[in-house]
Amino acid sequence: MIRTTHEQRLALKRVFDRGPVYPPITALEQQMVDSGRLTVVPLTYKQFRRGIAGTIGMDGAVVIHWAGMWLAIEADGYTHS
Repeated sequence: MIRTTHEQRLALKRVFDRGPVYPPITALEQQMVDSGRLTVVPLTYKQFRRGIAGTIGMDGAVVIHWAGMWLAIEADGYTHS
């Protein structure tokens, strides 16, 4: 488990609240979704938060994959891509 600051957790919640977050799916799964044979449900906040990764040389920043890009969240909560 990666340790986060209070400000990072608040920033993660703000990112999560921007809209529904879906898990990544493969091309085959996408075809099944398009044909109606598979339903994809959005991630919960807890599942989303488990997707954070640590960084090296970024003074405690964490990264999260969101909307096709990586967002870095600094220890003070500043978020940037």
